[in-house]
Amino acid sequence: MQVVSHSPEETQAFGAELAALLRPGDIILLHGDLGAGKTELVRGLAVGLGLPPEQISSPTFALIHEYLGKILLVHVDLYRLQTVAEDFLLELEDYWQRPVVTVIEWAERLQDALPEEYLDISLQWLAPEARALTITGYGRRGTELVQAWRGLAAAREPRENQE
Repeated sequence: MQVVSHSPEETQAFGAELAALLRPGDIILLHGDLGAGKTELVRGLAVGLGLPPEQISSPTFALIHEYLGKILLVHVDLYRLQTVAEDFLLELEDYWQRPVVTVIEWAERLQDALPEEYLDISLQWLAPEARALTITGYGRRGTELVQAWRGLAAAREPRENQE
């Protein structure tokens, strides 16, 4: 599935829409170049989980930030890591087993150490403000999330065409 965002605000809106579908235990892996909108998407997730978007920043030094909303949002940013050490991977795997929503920026740094079920979102530049978000589900839950988000998008399209 692919959607196009034409602004940071629209990327946040997609995140808020996705947050409405999330439940404890969900994992989202984000990919994209610097400035592609990964953190904007996380800000939207935060809004959808009842948190103020300005509370979200890239966890550049701590690597992991936790935000308590309707569901605990665990925001991981692997940008500074070239490879993920075994002890840090064990910490991530612990989060994957907890009733939290885990979002990992720069998820390609995980290489093959991936969870069994997750939603993968790749953000790519189309123009200075436009981004393509390619959404792929892995495992049962990842597939369910893609189908549910597709349903929301289909329900939204007729309203957009009427404007």
